[in-house]
Amino acid sequence: MGARRKARELAVQMLYQYDLSGNVPDMIIDTFEDLQKSKPNTREFAAKIFRGTVDHLSDIDGMIQAQADNWRLSRMAVVDRNIIRLSVYEFLHETDTPKLVVIDEAIEIAKKFGNDKSSQFINGILDGILKRYNLAT
Repeated sequence: MGARRKARELAVQMLYQYDLSGNVPDMIIDTFEDLQKSKPNTREFAAKIFRGTVDHLSDIDGMIQAQADNWRLSRMAVVDRNIIRLSVYEFLHETDTPKLVVIDEAIEIAKKFGNDKSSQFINGILDGILKRYNLAT
C-alpha cells in the first residue's frame, strides 16, 4: 500500500474519532497510535488532510448535503460520511491529486472500512459533487 493511501486511511480513522468524540483535532493526532507509528511523510500528509477537513467541515458538509438530497448527514454511516468529507476536502484543497484518483482511493477505503454498499454510495455522491460544483476539470 502506498504512503498516500495509508495516510488517507489514517485520516478517515481520525475523522471517525473526531466525529464520534468531538475531541480537539490536535489531541487526536497526538494520541492516535497508528499515526505515531507511521513513516514521517505518511504521518504529515494524514495530519494535514485530517486538519484541513476539520477546518473546512462546515463548507464540506454543506456541499455533501446539497448533493445527497434524500440523505441527512446524520443518517449516513459514520465511515461513509467521513470518507466523503475527506474526499471533498481533497477535491477542493489538494488539487495536485487528480479527482478520479481521489474517488478511486475513496472507493478502496470504503471497501476496507465500510459495508457492502459503501463504495457504490460514496462513488455516487462524489461523482455528483464533481458535476454539481464543476470540479471535474
